[in-house]
Amino acid sequence: MRRLLTSSSSVAAGVTAAALLLAGCGTTESAPGDSAASASASTGPVTVTDATGATVKLDAPATKVVGTEWNIVESLVSLGVDPVGVADVKGYKAWDSAVPLRNAPKDIGLRGEPSMDTVAALRPDVVIATTDLPAAAVTQLRKVAKVIQVRPGDAADPLGQMNKNLDLIARATGRTAQAATLKKSFETKLAAGKKALADAGLSGEEIAFADGYVVSNQVSIRPYTSGSLLGGVNEALGLKNAWTMKGDKDYGLATTDVEGLTGLGKDVRFAYIANDSDGGDLVSTALVKNPVWNSLAFVKAKRVHRLKDGIWMFGGPGSMSAYVDSVVGALTKTAAEKR
Repeated sequence: MRRLLTSSSSVAAGVTAAALLLAGCGTTESAPGDSAASASASTGPVTVTDATGATVKLDAPATKVVGTEWNIVESLVSLGVDPVGVADVKGYKAWDSAVPLRNAPKDIGLRGEPSMDTVAALRPDVVIATTDLPAAAVTQLRKVAKVIQVRPGDAADPLGQMNKNLDLIARATGRTAQAATLKKSFETKLAAGKKALADAGLSGEEIAFADGYVVSNQVSIRPYTSGSLLGGVNEALGLKNAWTMKGDKDYGLATTDVEGLTGLGKDVRFAYIANDSDGGDLVSTALVKNPVWNSLAFVKAKRVHRLKDGIWMFGGPGSMSAYVDSVVGALTKTAAEKR
C-alpha cells in the first residue's frame, strides 16, 4: 500500500481508514496546575482512573513508562518524561519530529502489536495504552505491568480531549505543573496565530485538510472534519472547515475519493502533511496526472499547501503548536504574495 499525503496508524488506519488518535481522562489527589500539589505528588502515591473506569494505583509517580501510541509518547516527552519503551521508534522519529525523543528508548514493536517479552524486560512502572489496542493485548500487558488505558479522541471536543489526555499522563507521572504550562503556552500560540491570520485578512478563510492512501491504483481521501484535532485547531484560529461531511465520533475523520474533492469551493485552501521517508509526497506523484485533481479550481489557483513534515496530526500541544506555525505561515505567505 502506498500512502497519500500522510501516514496512518498500523493499528487502525491504512486501508480501513480507521482512526488512531488516543486521549484520556483521569483523577488523582493533585489538581492540574497546582505546583504545591505537583511537588507532593513527585514522591507520594498516585491514583488515577483511566478511560475504562479502572482505578490504577502507583506507589509513586511513574518514571519508567512505556507508551504504545505516538501521542502518548509525545505527551511524555513534552512533560519531561523520557519513555523507556516506545512502539515503532523509527516511525515516531519520522512523523513526530516536532517533539523529538531525547533518549534512546527500546522499540517494543508495532503500535497494535507490542512485544510482551520486550515490555516485561523493561520492568516499567506503568504502560500507557490506547483503548484501540486489542483487548487481548491489554490483558497480556497487565500480566507484566500496570496499565493505564486512555480513550480515543472526542469529535465533540477534540481540543478538550487532547488536554484531558495530557492531564491524565501528567497526573500519572507527577507532572501536573508542566502540563499547565504546556496548555497555557498552546493557548498563547493559538491566540497569536488567530491574530496573524486576522491581520492578513484571512479570518473565515476556508481550509480543507486531508490525508489518504492508494490501494490498487485507487486513491482514497480522508477528510479531517471539524471534529478532528486539526479541525479543532483550524477553527480556533478563526478558519472555516471546508469539509461538510460528518466524521467518525472519535477522530472526526471521514472518507471520500478524488471525485469527492469537487464539492469543495473554488476559494478553499487545501492543506496536507507528507513524509518523504514513508512513500513521499504522493500529491505530486499519484495525483499529478489525475484529471479530476488537475481540474479542481483550488489546484489551478495554486492553493494547495504542503505543510511542514514531522507534525503528528494526532499529537498533543507540541505538534499542534508546530501545526499552528506551519499553517499560519503558509496562508499568510500566499496572502502577502498576492498583494
